[in-house]
Amino acid sequence: MRVLVTGAAGFIGFHAARALLDRGDDVIGFDNLNDYYDVGLKEARLAELAPYESFTFAKGDLADKDAVESVFAEHRPERVIHLGAQAGVRYSLTHPDAYVASNLVGFVNILEAAATGNVDHLVYASSSSVYGANTETPFSVHHNVDHPLSLYAATKKSNELSAHVYAHLFGLPVTGLRFFTVYGPWGRPDMALFKFVKRILADEPIDVYNQGHHARDFTYIDDIVEAVVRVSDRVPTPNPEWSGDHPDPGTSSAPYRLYNIGNHSPVQLMDFIGAIEAALGREAKKNFLPLQPGDVPETFADVTDLTADVGFSPDTSIEDGIARFVAWYRDYYKV
Repeated sequence: MRVLVTGAAGFIGFHAARALLDRGDDVIGFDNLNDYYDVGLKEARLAELAPYESFTFAKGDLADKDAVESVFAEHRPERVIHLGAQAGVRYSLTHPDAYVASNLVGFVNILEAAATGNVDHLVYASSSSVYGANTETPFSVHHNVDHPLSLYAATKKSNELSAHVYAHLFGLPVTGLRFFTVYGPWGRPDMALFKFVKRILADEPIDVYNQGHHARDFTYIDDIVEAVVRVSDRVPTPNPEWSGDHPDPGTSSAPYRLYNIGNHSPVQLMDFIGAIEAALGREAKKNFLPLQPGDVPETFADVTDLTADVGFSPDTSIEDGIARFVAWYRDYYKV
């Protein structure tokens, strides 16, 4: 299978590309290597992929329509796993243009290229952030998500709507994946685990938002990737029971699906920090702060549909996942 993976130098994209390569697929990686965080880390991920003979990398920006069309024309991917995007809730408060360019313009460029290129299946990253002000838990893909709390979340909801349009108009099979707080080796430096480990090892205080009363459905990267690959192999078909009189947001009369990819077991933030302290063998100095704009107090994934359709449910414990991250961090940064 010839698979285009956007965001291949990113956290999830790198792991997904490596998993596809390990099972024998040809992978074309696409990434602009922007400086949202350490470019050196992105280059190190790509260096891990470079030895694979079936890996090809193309540097380009999602918002550059010509660059996107060029990689599709040259490589003619049979499937696309679209993981490239401008990430981060808090960054969207101060850099909205980056989200418009990458997550809106860039996503339409991918949809256009996939539709005209007769791609068999487009799988794309959405986010648990789309649940926004929804307080009904566990979060289900069958819930309406009409009240996002950040521009980042709004762009991801827009991606889901745009994907449905292309599924409806052009018959493009599309599947959106709502990721829940992904963590693990080779992770993003802007994420809580990475920042906490770095600051605790440096004997610096960590910022604990919402006075520590957050709960997150932390999902280990290997579980995320297993789900991504399984979903990519399951091309969606129209739901024959779907009706406009009783619409189901998670399915459609078009070849369109949504899945939550989460550990379906929220962890309290203070327990998360406790697991980090145990893995590092030292206590964190804590700076307690109020809830930040755009943040939600709790996330909790209902993965019933994922389990039923692809036979998989993430289950890596937070203790095991954090221990693996800490081992990678100490090795990578020699600390």
